[in-house]
Amino acid sequence: MKKSKADLEDDLRPEYDFHALRVVARGPGRRKPDAVTISLAPDVAAAFPDSESVNEALRFLMRITEKEMARQS
Repeated sequence: MKKSKADLEDDLRPEYDFHALRVVARGPGRRKPDAVTISLAPDVAAAFPDSESVNEALRFLMRITEKEMARQS
């Protein structure tokens, strides 16, 4: 069934601007709102099976660095 021109007319006011609205991703696989996303080089990414292992390695590096800095002080 074909719609008439009257059916297709836009009844929204011209001052309504929906371009400024934020789009919210919904559903499985979306990132958490407070998550920070970074990109790893392919060779680095190949060394880690998941994000938790990357976080664990970085926390270990942070602990070593803190101990070294404290030792030098």
